[in-house]
Amino acid sequence: MNIRDLEYLIALADFKHFRKAADFCNVSQPTLSGQIRKLEDELGTVLLERTSRKVLFTQAGLNLVEQAKAVLREVKVLKEMASNQGKEMSGPMHIGIIPTLGSYLSPIILPKLRALFPELDLYIYELQTTTLLEQLQSGQLDCGILALNKASEPFIEVPMFHEKMLLAVSKQHPWANKQSIPLAELHDQEMLMLDDGNCLRTHALDYCLSVGAKENPHFKASSLETLRNMVSADAGIAFIPELASRAPAPQQLHYLHFNDPELYRSVGLIYRPGSPLRLRYERLATEIKHIMEEEK
Repeated sequence: MNIRDLEYLIALADFKHFRKAADFCNVSQPTLSGQIRKLEDELGTVLLERTSRKVLFTQAGLNLVEQAKAVLREVKVLKEMASNQGKEMSGPMHIGIIPTLGSYLSPIILPKLRALFPELDLYIYELQTTTLLEQLQSGQLDCGILALNKASEPFIEVPMFHEKMLLAVSKQHPWANKQSIPLAELHDQEMLMLDDGNCLRTHALDYCLSVGAKENPHFKASSLETLRNMVSADAGIAFIPELASRAPAPQQLHYLHFNDPELYRSVGLIYRPGSPLRLRYERLATEIKHIMEEEK
């Protein structure tokens, strides 16, 4: 048994699919499957129920996955302690970022971070909030960038910037001649939403609940780009984060600011409590904060 075998096992538990787990681990599917079988032989127990459609873990397998996560967390701490003996901003750093930020924030910050810290190897993984938090907890990620919320509270949170929330409407919409509206104007309006698993959906539902707006039950988008295209086609209205609004948009799209109150989400960097690389993460967050201040 080795550390890589445990990483294969955890990936399979996360994805419950051999090919997806193998892709994540950058190995072939036969390699991953073979190593899992060797692990079963070594332990003398069945870890998986293999069917043609899905992967099911036995109780022994589930127990081993939890223990493997604990082992990898300790290995991560050892690596961090060793890394901390060298230069503060050098070596690999694995960063998770949520999809509603990744495509829009990464092009802004990555070139400047690489120029500032040429010896820091940044690896970026776009993950939904739940998966990001799980992988950070298990030690698969070093830190994460996301919209801070209750789920991120068990980690150390370093706020970096506030991102305004805008209202997207089509240019055929009656509000297309406005520049801003009070939030209360959304009373009884139906909103287009992202699907489950996106933290932006949680924020949007909270806004709707506060003023009596509701979700359009006939449509859910898997990405902000799908959401923007549906709004442009005059299929409804939607909340869109400001960074996404700066990306090239469909011609029939118009954005309104909220003026009473102004809506925003708090974007921050999170990392595990007790990490020996605390100063590295804090420095990274500080530089991202400065970069975003210059962008205003």
